[in-house]
Amino acid sequence: MDMQPPQHLSGAINAGDCIANGWSLVTQNFGIYLATSLLAILIIVCVPCVNVLLVGPIMGGIYFMMLRSMRGEPVDFGMMFKGFEQFLPLMVVGFVVSIPDIGFQGVQFIVDINDLFRGSGIPAGDATFFQGDASVDRGLAQLWLLAGVAFAFGLFGFIWKIMLFFAVPLAMEYKLGPLDAMKLSVSAAMSNMGGLILLTILEVLVAIVGVLALCVGIFVAIPVIWAANAFAYRQVFPYQGEQAGQYPQFGSY
Repeated sequence: MDMQPPQHLSGAINAGDCIANGWSLVTQNFGIYLATSLLAILIIVCVPCVNVLLVGPIMGGIYFMMLRSMRGEPVDFGMMFKGFEQFLPLMVVGFVVSIPDIGFQGVQFIVDINDLFRGSGIPAGDATFFQGDASVDRGLAQLWLLAGVAFAFGLFGFIWKIMLFFAVPLAMEYKLGPLDAMKLSVSAAMSNMGGLILLTILEVLVAIVGVLALCVGIFVAIPVIWAANAFAYRQVFPYQGEQAGQYPQFGSY
């Protein structure tokens, strides 16, 4: 069945419901979502260079699974690769969404190379250590510069990802081209900014709790966060026409 062009709602995100429903969805199929999340993390984190090309298709497959679960339909491990059926558009969207991460990794690489050539610390017996404060001032200035760059990258990355929050599931569900998916995501994010910011804060808290739970809990927190994102997406882009209101297990929005 052909879908109509998606229409988004404004002020539709209930961040608390997203987290609660995300937890419920994941725990109902915990084994499958734990396995898919572990594999996704290994691919996204541990495969250098290629990972930025795979993040879109991988996340598209995970959204596909979670949206099916929300409809009460069965899911299996192999569905996480459904995003590769739309590899090119999802690859482009995923790459664009990852631009802040790529930039940060580039800056980190430059800093590491600089440290490698300069060395770290001051050798014992260096007579210049006690001569004046110029080197100390330069060191402090460099620290402040690095802190400023890190803050700027963090702020830019936060805004960038908020604006493109819906791009991957839009490209996956509606088979939109990269530009159309990103433009629609920006429009929807602008009209749901408060809910997205609150959801992000709650998800950070969920991640912190996961890390504190002997670090093992992070492997539970991550699929819950992804599921919460899927619920936020569905709140903003509800089913249309005869599909509307079909949430047999989680209520309707």
